[in-house]
Amino acid sequence: MRWLTVFFLTTTCISAVVVLKFFAAGILPNKGAHSINKLSNNKKDENKATLLRLKRYANEAKSYTIGNNLNDRHCFLIDMKKASGSKRFYVYDLKHDSILQAGMVTHGSGVSNSGDTVLFSNRTGGNCSSLGKYKIGQSYYGKFGLAYKLHGLNNTNSNAFNRFVVLHAHPCVPDNEIAPLEICKSWGCPTVSPSFLKELKGYLDRTNTPVLLWIFQ
Repeated sequence: MRWLTVFFLTTTCISAVVVLKFFAAGILPNKGAHSINKLSNNKKDENKATLLRLKRYANEAKSYTIGNNLNDRHCFLIDMKKASGSKRFYVYDLKHDSILQAGMVTHGSGVSNSGDTVLFSNRTGGNCSSLGKYKIGQSYYGKFGLAYKLHGLNNTNSNAFNRFVVLHAHPCVPDNEIAPLEICKSWGCPTVSPSFLKELKGYLDRTNTPVLLWIFQ
């Protein structure tokens, strides 16, 4: 039995070496490399599409900030078309038309709290996210630490202040992408990671005019 084991291990090792030589010579198709390249190309295409999409919204945001006495240097854009496990909260430079930073953000759970589908509502008690433009108001320290009041500027989010929908952080939100997995949900608040809120605080502290936050899909 022992010599059979030795023979099996020897032939297995030889076969592995031969296969590796074939890969190096290009005789066998390297499916792993092909898959990696395909994933890489898909990610590049996704990033390009995201940037083009953000630029379209940023163009409207530029005009809106100027006409409504909001900060015209940068704004916060949240693209709810993207999955929760991907970075979809963007700090956008309106002067240079570029993304300054990106982070993770929750969406509302709704009443059922099932799946990763985003449900939108302006109704009190619906626990949903609300589409539309927000003016970021005063900061305060509450149940979740530092938070910023949000004032809804559209019919779709006019109840945000009364619903206590605020910008705040929670440890359940990761710093890095985990897609296709989902992240935690909120009761309608755009909730970010503690470290990302510190970054956002830096932008908010450097301006005397309110910053625009826009949630869209």
